[in-house]
Amino acid sequence: MGKIFSTPIPPTPPPSPELKKPWRNVVWRNNEAILKELEDLKPNSQCLRILLCGPTGAGKSCFINTVQRILLGRNFIGVHEQVTRTGISFTHAIKTHKLKKRGGGRYPFVFSDIMGLEPEDLGGIKPEDVIKVLQGHVFDGYTFNHLNCITEDHLKHNNNPKLGDKIHCLVSIIPADTLSIINSKVIDKMRTIRQKATELDIPQVIVLTKVDQTCMMVNEDLKKIYQSKKINEKVQECSNKLGNSPNCIYPVKNYHAEITQDDDTDTLILMALRDIVNFANDYVEDQLGTDDE
Repeated sequence: MGKIFSTPIPPTPPPSPELKKPWRNVVWRNNEAILKELEDLKPNSQCLRILLCGPTGAGKSCFINTVQRILLGRNFIGVHEQVTRTGISFTHAIKTHKLKKRGGGRYPFVFSDIMGLEPEDLGGIKPEDVIKVLQGHVFDGYTFNHLNCITEDHLKHNNNPKLGDKIHCLVSIIPADTLSIINSKVIDKMRTIRQKATELDIPQVIVLTKVDQTCMMVNEDLKKIYQSKKINEKVQECSNKLGNSPNCIYPVKNYHAEITQDDDTDTLILMALRDIVNFANDYVEDQLGTDDE
């Protein structure tokens, strides 16, 4: 009898990293229109205050530099960046970053940068101090102490904050590539801060950085960011860990080694920035309405 040879079964191909359709629509090549909106903004407050908060090494300083670079249309270094992940905060004092316009002058919104969040045994800013910042009790230049919170008798403590001193939008900067391994104590601190911001009616946004280091497909083509299964999973994971709605989570790529502009990078940052500024302005408008009642 002859031998019966079976046809070998071909190996199952790996699942595609790409979704059939984007899970969020993006209008690419709309950067000038968004820039015009931001330049023409007439906020309900003299200055909208946006607080950047997150784990050490998340990319807060890099995000500030990226935003300012896009607003100016050229390379820019205004904030010193931590280029290695040491787990120790590079920023120690609260600092307000004013953003320049291309034709001169400043935008009517600023970023407040603070010390990063670290596990309790390593130090970092205390959630109680972040809450004080949200409420407008901490003057610019205060150096945080991971052992003790600011006291009411400190020269940098604002005992009578006005609306303009308070934070109008809380932006959490989270690295997508290390989201799954962020220390649970840091997540707990972020949830505590988020809960207080909710009680204060302060709008909250998450900027999910380092998407290019999270998904190879996105690294090769940033326009596929909303077709990436990996990035979609990270947004959902972020929502589950911190409680923010997915429509308030913005995956972006910061500028790092590049010295020339990239339209797709700019689009994602500008989409996030426009919403952040609008949310902050909505909050101020609501607070002014409350004060008038």
